Amino acid sequence: MEIAIWIVSIVLALFFAAAGFLKAFRPIAEVRKMPWTNGFKDSTIRLIGFSELVGAVGLVAPLATGILVWLSAVAATCLSVLMFGATATHARIKDPVAAAVTSAVLASASAALAALSLLNLAL
Repeated sequence: MEIAIWIVSIVLALFFAAAGFLKAFRPIAEVRKMPWTNGFKDSTIRLIGFSELVGAVGLVAPLATGILVWLSAVAATCLSVLMFGATATHARIKDPVAAAVTSAVLASASAALAALSLLNLAL
């Protein structure tokens, strides 16, 4: 089960790191081309990006160091909540269904990773 946790953690971390980097460091005019940004302040968009970056690190760093390994489950839970919010936002603004489905899949994968991580800690 530990190998599965590592694989899912790395895949999710890569996705969240890439998405977070674009929102956190890309020029805000470029980020604003995404439909979901309407109604959000620039600082909120940057905060979402930095949250994704920190979450990506939180998925992998505790597992890699063996220190406070339970923080990986916390990071996965936080990313899951963030992505459920993204799913609701995509649905609210009537984005293409693919955007909402992608967010929902990432939210579900993050929630499953949190559950697997906690289960692995209990064993």
